[in-house]
Amino acid sequence: MSTGAIRIARHGDAAQIAALYIDAWRTAYAGLVPDRVLVGMSQTAQQFSWARQIGGADTVLVAVDGRGRPVGVASGGDCRDRRYRDAGEVYTLYVSPARQGQGHGRALLEVILSAHSESGHASALLWVLAGNPARFFYEAMGGVRVAERNEALWGAVLPEIAYQWTLSPPSRDTAARRYSLPPNHDAGV
Repeated sequence: MSTGAIRIARHGDAAQIAALYIDAWRTAYAGLVPDRVLVGMSQTAQQFSWARQIGGADTVLVAVDGRGRPVGVASGGDCRDRRYRDAGEVYTLYVSPARQGQGHGRALLEVILSAHSESGHASALLWVLAGNPARFFYEAMGGVRVAERNEALWGAVLPEIAYQWTLSPPSRDTAARRYSLPPNHDAGV
């Protein structure tokens, strides 16, 4: 990864996370979700949403550049799909389009999976739109395709794929430590 680290998101990060999230959505989901959804994304609404998530029980991590500015975001917690209720779930993983291909996504995924492992989850799940090319990244990162569903969102039916990772018990050299996440980081995943 280029200079930077992974850390727990702070309330002051919400505006930058919102901006990169909107940019990533508009890039990744053009042609996959209705245009009105992408055009209608609001910086104010996203900033409020991210501030709430940062202050909540879920883990929100950011990949930061050499100046400490967020260039990627990942969030996770307990799996929301009842079929996998003992698993953790990666809710979001987005990297600013201008910073993709620099290792930030890999680092975020490794740290959020490590946090799930440290929280006692034996596996972690992530849902991705079937048409999203990021699914190949998840496969390359060892995710195993375990389920499919059609999700009714925004007046459209969107096919999704679930990828799952089997997690090892925490070790002394967890991804959280390799990527400078402080020990006792209270990830809360």
